[in-house]
Amino acid sequence: MRTVTTDTLEIAYLEFGSADGWPVVLSHGFPYDTHAFDEVAPRLAEAGARVIVPYLRGFGPTRFLSDTTMRSGEQAALGKDLVDLLDALGIERAILAGYDWGGVASCVASALWPERATALVSYAGYDVVDVERNGHAYPPSLELAVWYQHLFQHERGRECLSLHRRELCRILWRQWSPTWAFDDETFERTASSLDNPDFVDVVIHAYRFCFGLAAGDPALAALEARLADKPPISVAAITLDGTQDPLKPGGTADHAPMFKGRHEHRVVQCGHNLPWEAPRDFADAVLTVRAWDVGAR
Repeated sequence: MRTVTTDTLEIAYLEFGSADGWPVVLSHGFPYDTHAFDEVAPRLAEAGARVIVPYLRGFGPTRFLSDTTMRSGEQAALGKDLVDLLDALGIERAILAGYDWGGVASCVASALWPERATALVSYAGYDVVDVERNGHAYPPSLELAVWYQHLFQHERGRECLSLHRRELCRILWRQWSPTWAFDDETFERTASSLDNPDFVDVVIHAYRFCFGLAAGDPALAALEARLADKPPISVAAITLDGTQDPLKPGGTADHAPMFKGRHEHRVVQCGHNLPWEAPRDFADAVLTVRAWDVGAR
C-alpha cells in the first residue's frame, strides 16, 4: 500500500504493473473497497497497464488532513478526489473505471475534466446523481431496494450504521448480488475498511445530499451547479449493467444520449458488484477502451 497527499486527503492506494505503463484508475463503491479489483488489476497489469486502486474518502487507510474539513460524500468531492489523485501522482490522463461510488467519481471527473480522462468505464451508465430527480418518488419496487438510503436520512440511521456497520453492509452485499456466493473471509477482508473513523459521516452525508436534504461543501458548490445541468460525457466510454442488480431494474441502456464520444453498452450476467462477480468482463471493458485509444492515435 502507498499513500499520496492532496490538499484535503492522504489517499491510500494500491499500485500494480510498471510505472511506465498506460495509467488506469479503478475506483470502488459503497460498501466495498479495493479488494473488489483483486482479479481485475492483475489482468490489466499483465496487459501493460499502470493500475492505481485508491481507497475512497471514508474508507480504509485514507484520511482527511484536517479535523475541520467537512466530511462530505457528495459527488463533486468524489470526482475532485480522483483528479487530485492524478495531480499528486503526476499523471496527466488516465482511463477512469469504477462502479457505485467509484462510478460516480469516474463519471463526474470525465464530465467536468474530460482532458484528464483517456476513456471511461462506468457501471452503471451515466452515473451522475440527479439531486432534483431524487426529490421525487420512484416505483415502489425500487424504493424498497434503496431502504438503506431512506434509513440514512434519520439519526437512527446514523446510529444503526455506527453500531451495526458490518451487519448492515453484509445485508447490502447479499441483496445487491443475489447470485454471488461470497464467504466470511471475503467479506471480512473488506469489512476492516469500513472501520475508517470518517466512514459513517461520509456515508450519511452522501445519501442525505443525494436526496437534497443536506447542504454540500460550499467549496464545491460551483462544481455541483455544473453537474446539476447534466453535462454530457465526451470521452470514449463503455457502460456496463448487471442483469441481477436490484438497484438498476431495466438497466441503463437509455443513458446512451449522455455519451457524445464513442460509446458501447454491455450487459453482464451478475449483480451490482460487477468487478468482483465478473472480473473478466470488467477488465475486458478497460482493455477495449484502451484499444480504442491506441487505434485513434
